[in-house]
Amino acid sequence: MSGLRIVRLANFVTPASGGLRTALRELGKGYRAAGHDPVLVVPGAGESDEETEQGRVITLPGPVLPGTGGYRVLTDRRRLARLLEELAPDRLEVSDRTTLRWTGKWARRARVPAVMVSHESADGVLRTWGLPEGAARRAADALNVRTAHTYARVVCTTEFAEREFVRIGARNVVRAPLGVDLAERHPALRDAGVRAVHARGDETLLLMCSRLSVEKRPGTALDVLEELLRRGRRAVLVVAGDGPLRSRLEQRAVERRLPVTFLGHLSDRRELGVLQASADVCLAPGPAETFGLAALEALACGTPVAVSASSALPEVVGSAGVTAADHGEAFADAVESLLARPARERRAAARARAECFSWQQAVDAFLAAHDVPLAPRPTVPEGVA
Repeated sequence: MSGLRIVRLANFVTPASGGLRTALRELGKGYRAAGHDPVLVVPGAGESDEETEQGRVITLPGPVLPGTGGYRVLTDRRRLARLLEELAPDRLEVSDRTTLRWTGKWARRARVPAVMVSHESADGVLRTWGLPEGAARRAADALNVRTAHTYARVVCTTEFAEREFVRIGARNVVRAPLGVDLAERHPALRDAGVRAVHARGDETLLLMCSRLSVEKRPGTALDVLEELLRRGRRAVLVVAGDGPLRSRLEQRAVERRLPVTFLGHLSDRRELGVLQASADVCLAPGPAETFGLAALEALACGTPVAVSASSALPEVVGSAGVTAADHGEAFADAVESLLARPARERRAAARARAECFSWQQAVDAFLAAHDVPLAPRPTVPEGVA
């Protein structure tokens, strides 16, 4: 292959991962289509090396991080360093600014341009784990200063994600929004039969696609449902996703007699798309989200989204969604505001917003962050359809 070898490192990726796994796959496919040689290195239960649609994927053994519901991390630095030397990357892209930050120093010694992709808000995550705001900000600033100094570039997917780096005066930050597969996710996936499995005709079908972990605040979705029922609205909730909080949420639903269906992780992307298209409103309660791919996928399917005002999602969903403070009553208000709009109007607005984000644009932006010139694309002659 005549292009550049772009080696990508990521932790916290499992077969049941959501947004990060999707982003890694789509970016890898895009790099490959642009003529480059993407290689992804991730942790797993064992060792493997395979060619995939996103390029070569190497799995190294990594231990499970306690309390995360199965996330693994690459902890054997010597082995990973040896692998990097063997791979001889032209570019390095790292999607973990904590345990993998040392690879930035490796890249400097090897004279390999390296970028760190900020997939989360450091102070936002720390706050969701219970750290006071001031302490969370100080800890995040210290982490981000080291990150910005270690890597040639820091890539942020939204202005929201960029703020914590602007706050410390980092000058090597670039913005590169993620995208959505507009052909795979579309309003025509809406299926009355699938909807009928989960909700009666007079019931509002709410959907949350999320990892069930503390930083995602999945319990807010149950708060929303409970508040809507208290107000007299007939509604049900479907939860697609898994994680360490699942059993606690299931227990709460049973104790409160809430109409909630927990589907676990859906590995079939089309099945998930049909569910997203068939819902009336999707919920995205995570206050630390720096992009929110599941919400964007829902919009592409024509389904509006109620999102946390504390996250990056207001800037992603625009007027196709409604923002809410991080509690059940505010989210219930957001849901009712969306449902007050004519169905055809709200679904058309959702799709139109999603069409502002494509994976091709995302790939181009990420390659630009790597200082990789874009290959000219063929143009369609005038008069040719």
